[in-house]
Amino acid sequence: MTVQPGWTGRFFEEFSVGDVYQHPLGRTVTEADNTWFTLLTMNTNQMHFNVAYAQRSEFAKPLVVSTLTLAIAVGQSVTDLTQNAFANLGWDDIRMTHPVFAGDTLYSESIVREVRESASRPHAGIVGVRTRCLNQDGVEVCTFLRTFYVYKKGAEQVANVFPVAASPIAR
Repeated sequence: MTVQPGWTGRFFEEFSVGDVYQHPLGRTVTEADNTWFTLLTMNTNQMHFNVAYAQRSEFAKPLVVSTLTLAIAVGQSVTDLTQNAFANLGWDDIRMTHPVFAGDTLYSESIVREVRESASRPHAGIVGVRTRCLNQDGVEVCTFLRTFYVYKKGAEQVANVFPVAASPIAR
């Protein structure tokens, strides 16, 4: 039996300025997602959960909470960007460029803007990206800059993470 390694994410050495990552998973936002997120974050703006209230607005229906859109975009990028990151250093220039509604499907992509060695952590480097989130029609709904620390290949912090099984896996 041969163990085939799964995707472990990118390490610092694998990022280059100008690389574009189209993150593989789309996510359809539901009314339940929006309602739960307003509850979890204590967002009491009725524009997000009161249909009668929202019908009076120029949008005529509830908007998805902006920070939910941002959270989905960040989450979509983890597979390609931060699977091996250990700290976000900042999110800047966040723009909500188009409304998002329940039923919209979101996709995200990122471009690498900066790659530099860490002066204080020899086992890691710093990567800066611009990420944008698109709806199902290809319309940009959100954009932001993000900077994070990511481990280098061979860093002891990410070595041998999977435990040794007490017994072999059965066929």
